[in-house]
Amino acid sequence: MEFDAVFVGAGHNALAAAVHLANRGWSVGVFERNETAGGAVRTEEVTLPGFRHDLYATNLGMFAGSAFHADYGETLARRGLAFVPAEHCFATPTPSGTWFGVSKDLEQTVARAARLSDADAARWQSMLAEFGADAPHLFALLGSPMSARALAKVGWKAWRGKGVAWMLDTARMLASSPREFLEGNFESPEIRAALGAWGMHLDFGPDVAGGALFPYLESMADQSFGMVVGQGGADTIVKAMVAEIEARGGVVRTGAEVVKIRTDGGRATAVLLADGQEVRGRRAVIATVTPGALVGRLLDGGTGDGRYDRAAAKFRHGPGTMMIHLATSGLPEWSAGEELQRFLYIHLAPSLDMMSRAYSEAVAGLLPAEPLLVVGQQTTVDPSRAPDGNHTLWIQVRMVPGTILGDAAGSITATDWAGAGQAYADRVVDIIERYAPGTKDKILARYVETPADLERRNPNLVGGDSLAGSHHLSQNFLFRPVPGWAKYTTPVNGLYLIGASTWPGGGTGAGSGYMLAKSLAGT
Repeated sequence: MEFDAVFVGAGHNALAAAVHLANRGWSVGVFERNETAGGAVRTEEVTLPGFRHDLYATNLGMFAGSAFHADYGETLARRGLAFVPAEHCFATPTPSGTWFGVSKDLEQTVARAARLSDADAARWQSMLAEFGADAPHLFALLGSPMSARALAKVGWKAWRGKGVAWMLDTARMLASSPREFLEGNFESPEIRAALGAWGMHLDFGPDVAGGALFPYLESMADQSFGMVVGQGGADTIVKAMVAEIEARGGVVRTGAEVVKIRTDGGRATAVLLADGQEVRGRRAVIATVTPGALVGRLLDGGTGDGRYDRAAAKFRHGPGTMMIHLATSGLPEWSAGEELQRFLYIHLAPSLDMMSRAYSEAVAGLLPAEPLLVVGQQTTVDPSRAPDGNHTLWIQVRMVPGTILGDAAGSITATDWAGAGQAYADRVVDIIERYAPGTKDKILARYVETPADLERRNPNLVGGDSLAGSHHLSQNFLFRPVPGWAKYTTPVNGLYLIGASTWPGGGTGAGSGYMLAKSLAGT
């Protein structure tokens, strides 16, 4: 077989790039080792028939708000793409029964803040007003290629629109830790915890520099626009993109592992499949793998550029993630109040100090005594995911170690995930039970994926790192994935690297795939 562009892996970035190139007249072939396309966007009935669980990614707000969706949303809707909005986005209860949550209705959010602090309620409103003016410049940065020309354009517009003082304040915020940002803006521990949990989604413990941006953006965006999930499952975006590629004459082939990338004269020319078949790429070979896998597994002898290869081999991964999926006969009955059943996300992380301990324990190789839990209640907004009257719970455990050196609580003796996984899942369920007594009695079935399982399912998730690489400042922006190579090119001509390991990193925004495809197609 031969195509203009050959893709290694069928994650959502690869599919978005293939959609655009196919619409620009390129022939595209996408080859995926698993039996299902989508990478970390997968929906399966893993517990009981009729219960559809998003195995990994579930929040599709970044996809719905992306430049790719702005251009192809109508096309993909005709291919079956459908979203379900969540008006009540996220909430964090405390053991004492107090809580804070963000809903799209500003009055509701402000009223919850006012119960905790009048000053924080006023600050929330002023921050939201500032966000309306700041967001275009921030999203322009996050949606920009990491090239000098593109960044200069973004910077020029920001300087003209907001001035030097705003740019300096923004630069300081980009370098700040979640704790610095939150303690500088809010006095309520509950509000600090509710927002600080979003830093943990992106490998930022409360005291890690560079982590302030995500709690700010996610909370303000959710307040402004709400959250979004896929109707029937997150894989709605995958099915629609695959359908569009195939309608344009492209090929998406699953169960087809790429084992080598062929080069000739310093140029990528083809990929070799596990069955021995060679597939040629006339104009591009586009890989959605980690930098370490690219130079260590797919390219014999690396790229030929020693500096690039050494940096790629040292690409750092963050702590692991554990996923627990429950089929239940009802939603948790949260002690803090029935209203919490309306929220898409419940974070069980009642303080910044608790999150800091969990993060430090995971980084040290210990099973955290009390990890941060993200409890997704998708069926509260999309009942189609479970039989009538029943529900699914999507539980993301952050953070846990990829390699276990011990247990901070001292009760689990196993030092491998095969032995520790179910016992640690029991600990997680016990934590939920403390906040919502009676939840255990509602569990009909349970499915657990440890960090080892995540990596087995998707080799990009090294050690269960769901972000395919740490987002700390030394490995983000211009430094992602390798300093000097942030524009998706590699030292091998015609070979490109996209996906969560590249700028703008993890999430469902399809940024790397779409930016590369537009560059290759010239528009």
